[in-house]
Amino acid sequence: MRKAAAKKRAPTRRKSAPKQSPARAASAEVKITAAKGRPMLTWVGKAPLRQVTAFPAQHIETFDPQRSFARQPAHAEQWRDWPGAYPKGGLVFHGDNKDVLAQLLASGFRGKVKLIYIDPPFDSGADYVRTVTLRGASGTAKLDGEGYTLGEQIQYTDIWANDNYLQFMYERLLLLKELLAEDGGIYVHMDERRSHYLRVVLDEVLGPACFMNHISWRRYAAHSLSTKRFDTNTDHILFYVKNPSDYEFTLQYEQLDDQEVARRFPHTEVETGRRFQHVALEQSSNASSRGEERVIQGRKVRTNIGWRWTQKTFDDRLRENPHLIYWTAEGRPRYKVYADEYQGRPLGDAWTDIPYLSAGDTERGDYPTRKPEALLDRLIRASSNPGDVVLDCFIGSGTTAAVAQKLGRRWIGCDINRGAIQTTTKGLQTIIAEQTAPASQGRLVEAEGEDGAAPRAAQLGFTVWRVNDYDLQIQHNEAVNLACEHIGIERTRSDSFFDGTLGNRLVKIIPFGHPLSPVDLEEIKRELDARPDEDRNVVAVCLGKEFAADKWLEDWNRLRRGKGAVNRVEAIELRTDPKYGKFFAHQPAKAKVKIGRRKDRITVEIADFISPTILERLQQQAGIVKPTIEDWRAMVDCVMIDPAYNGEVFNIALSDVPEKKSDLVEGKYDLPAPKGTTAVAVKIVDMLGEEVLVTRDV
Repeated sequence: MRKAAAKKRAPTRRKSAPKQSPARAASAEVKITAAKGRPMLTWVGKAPLRQVTAFPAQHIETFDPQRSFARQPAHAEQWRDWPGAYPKGGLVFHGDNKDVLAQLLASGFRGKVKLIYIDPPFDSGADYVRTVTLRGASGTAKLDGEGYTLGEQIQYTDIWANDNYLQFMYERLLLLKELLAEDGGIYVHMDERRSHYLRVVLDEVLGPACFMNHISWRRYAAHSLSTKRFDTNTDHILFYVKNPSDYEFTLQYEQLDDQEVARRFPHTEVETGRRFQHVALEQSSNASSRGEERVIQGRKVRTNIGWRWTQKTFDDRLRENPHLIYWTAEGRPRYKVYADEYQGRPLGDAWTDIPYLSAGDTERGDYPTRKPEALLDRLIRASSNPGDVVLDCFIGSGTTAAVAQKLGRRWIGCDINRGAIQTTTKGLQTIIAEQTAPASQGRLVEAEGEDGAAPRAAQLGFTVWRVNDYDLQIQHNEAVNLACEHIGIERTRSDSFFDGTLGNRLVKIIPFGHPLSPVDLEEIKRELDARPDEDRNVVAVCLGKEFAADKWLEDWNRLRRGKGAVNRVEAIELRTDPKYGKFFAHQPAKAKVKIGRRKDRITVEIADFISPTILERLQQQAGIVKPTIEDWRAMVDCVMIDPAYNGEVFNIALSDVPEKKSDLVEGKYDLPAPKGTTAVAVKIVDMLGEEVLVTRDV
């Protein structure tokens, strides 16, 4: 049965989770439980997700102003179930959420997330800045003459074919189910165009009995205005739980406005000025007290129906409040319910009291699809307690993590869009700075708050990680560690040449700065020649191969066949090997920009732009078909120009942000020039939020 609503809950002791090696956890194949619910929706290309490859996580950034990671938390009991692979604090992941969810499962988070909220792509065709598709008339990339929509791997697009969209959501919901705690719940935020599909998919993944509510949120802002139909101003939130017989839920209340208070509590108490309504004390449901007499404020009163309270209850309540009883003109007692003690209207599934963030709202900022904090505050309070883990794998502007931080919850968020990660971390830094400010005055922020105060902060820092979009412009040793963690290689610290072993084979990791070449293979040959007693086979791990390397390997292994063959050499190419998935190295976007000056005018022409990450993700979807993009502008979200860049602050004098998805940036610009020599800076932002900055003195 459901857990009863309560303002406070006693802390529960969680069993300690066994410590795991991050490397071993991340390299395992993660098994996914099959969906067994009914009914089952069918679409073209539907495929079960039986297992996923868990790519390692690359630590990118730490924000810990109080150095909380270096000491035992003041409330360590709530961290006992936290996997050892990650520090005890908030987690922000940059990467495809399918890869991130697999990493979380492999690292020990299975069954540990109390509340999941996701605001996935609506697949509505609406013109959100947050959605990411290649720009152009159809929002598609050209693949050998065939239209192909840029979909899941590039943040998201709202114009996918329905089948691709359903498979995308199906796979992620299956992974989220594995992370959800037995008493946990999930909220899926949708619009009217896909909510009915997603409800059937959730019925299949979690089971129809796990459905709790279909919440309608009146946003007070229409998706579109039309004279041909009723305006659409409602979003839909599907609420499901893992175990319908035992799940976390605290009833929420809707506060009344002044007019409703005056209407519902029409009387004013003369003695105190408090507004109240009066409620019957006589009720037929208590027939056992029929005919009994009560002494109320010195009056003897008898009822033929029954009394709500015993005599003792009357005496106790009147002792606490002598003005509690209201007497009718007929001399019958009723009791007062005061407006200032009223919790509010018990909340149903139609929410009209939380307004949408309009363009002028400070909370919205530069993120048009940001959801109001009040909405997330309600959901998090309803389905979690302080210290519980909250997850949002479409984190966007970071509202879920921000509210969870304020409400004392632990949190995890991820997004594939770099701009979303930047927006999220910036907001979290501000919140944590505010929470830790009293510490400088000798006050303990982490102490329990008083009644009505915000819960103590669950964490005072967070870390940022990349999953399968690796920055390999790093020391070779770190790149080796990533590869070993992903494949499951045992490091060999004592060997000066080989990096480790994979089973009974020696492993050599080729520096990721260049593809595997015959030169690298000749080095392996010379090392084997220097070890005449070495009979093990060799694996060369690389990030790309030259064609000549395949010929070298073929010639070398032709002479080493059969069970007794020794020193065979094979290559694992991380980006294409089917066993180890698609291992992506992050390659920065590049641009060719011509910047000139004609008297008092500055001219800028973008000759070319390429985003290797976008092409890599397209290639992953396209398989053997090589994606080609006819116009580089399809990959560009916006262009900004500062004609007097000081090297620190970018002051935007010209901004080219196409209004619609079908529009492209201009690419050629003309603007006034400052007097004298000036540094012109051109910032190009791609559809994944990555920036390229080109500067020139003119």
